[in-house]
Amino acid sequence: MDSDDGEQPIRVMLAKIGLDGHDRGVKVVARTLRDAGMEVIYTGLHRSPEQVLEAAVQEDVDVLGVSLLSGAHMPIFTKIFALLAEMPDRPTFSIVAGGVMPDEDEAALREMGVAEVLGQDTTPDTIVTTIRRLARDRAVGSVTGRDA
Repeated sequence: MDSDDGEQPIRVMLAKIGLDGHDRGVKVVARTLRDAGMEVIYTGLHRSPEQVLEAAVQEDVDVLGVSLLSGAHMPIFTKIFALLAEMPDRPTFSIVAGGVMPDEDEAALREMGVAEVLGQDTTPDTIVTTIRRLARDRAVGSVTGRDA
């Protein structure tokens, strides 16, 4: 799915939802993914879950990465998955949580439907490998996260 092999590049949207105004880390991730041959769309700061999901659907992304440092990850992801459940044609992109979240919340996030949780100490190589795997799984019809 990389542009190096003649196929369309992996499309990734990175988003900052809510009042979290720190975006240095997500910009580093964006550059890392671009350097790996992916097409990256960054929504900017202070977006709502509705805005981010609408943009992800319009852009037909393979992976939506939501970066959070604010501590509001549980209500934000709850809202995201509630909105997805209301969609008549649920999109097939994988959702990744990134940033700073307590380890003990990882199981609950996965239960909600988050495909991967990539914390602040995740290496760039691991991020690239994970996004490639999720995009490949989407391309072959594998389900990541919970079915709607």
